Amino acid sequence: MSYCLPLSSFDTVKTRLQCSPPGTYRGAIDCLVRIVRNEVNGQYSVFALYKGATPPAVGWAAIDSVLLGSLHNYRLFLIRHKLTEHVPGSDAQRLTLAGHGIAGFGAGLTSSVLATPMEHLKIKLQMQMQRSVADRQYKGPIDCARQVIRSQGVLGLWTGFTGSMTFRANFLWMFLSFEALMRSFTKLDGTRFQMSTGTANFLSGGLSSFAFWFMAIPADNIKNRMMAVPHTELRPTFKGTIRHIYSVAGLRGFFAGLAPCLLRAFPSNACAFYVYEGLMRAFEAEKTRH
Repeated sequence: MSYCLPLSSFDTVKTRLQCSPPGTYRGAIDCLVRIVRNEVNGQYSVFALYKGATPPAVGWAAIDSVLLGSLHNYRLFLIRHKLTEHVPGSDAQRLTLAGHGIAGFGAGLTSSVLATPMEHLKIKLQMQMQRSVADRQYKGPIDCARQVIRSQGVLGLWTGFTGSMTFRANFLWMFLSFEALMRSFTKLDGTRFQMSTGTANFLSGGLSSFAFWFMAIPADNIKNRMMAVPHTELRPTFKGTIRHIYSVAGLRGFFAGLAPCLLRAFPSNACAFYVYEGLMRAFEAEKTRH
């Protein structure tokens, strides 16, 4: 919750850049300025950037709990099944880097079940450009969910599920690179560059988010465009969305919205990893990292 609301404005800009017709915006700054200037009864207001903020504010805590909880259990499972290696200079065993990647892959897929309907509602609300609330198709997340269910059934909330799974599978890269960075920082022990575990968690979390977004942004574009399709139209397919993006914008279209992602990535994920790893140590959870 603490990092969800401050960074929702970046997410709205990203969604608009990805899902709006080509030529709608000249770039991220133009998108931000036009949203603030035009979309709250014609008055300048930063609150226009927070359309669709309610679903993530309510749901991201639960989504991240599923993500990180399943990550920990997948790590324990892989350790029990001997996907381990010796810790240098010790007889202890640790999970391999590949194991951390596999655990991240599985955790991402697991969390997509809960994340898909939350993100679907968020995208629908973010794409409403009308100035007046009265003119918008959806009056809020509950109304949005009600209309989707009325038109497509409950499973309509999971529109874009294949895109969501593909996107979240890229947590493989985040947790693999996080562990690789932590091991690199450990090698600095005994030198003048030695840092505390908390600082290493902070830096590794922020830097690993760059690896995640560079790998995940194409799938994020596919997922969001699938979810942005009006619920009154046929539900889009994964392959059909890929073909549409490529036909309209070429390969560049798969990287739309990368700049806002990178701007928010380091602070949000550095703080998240700092808190998560600190809590795991404080609660003396089973050790899955060395």
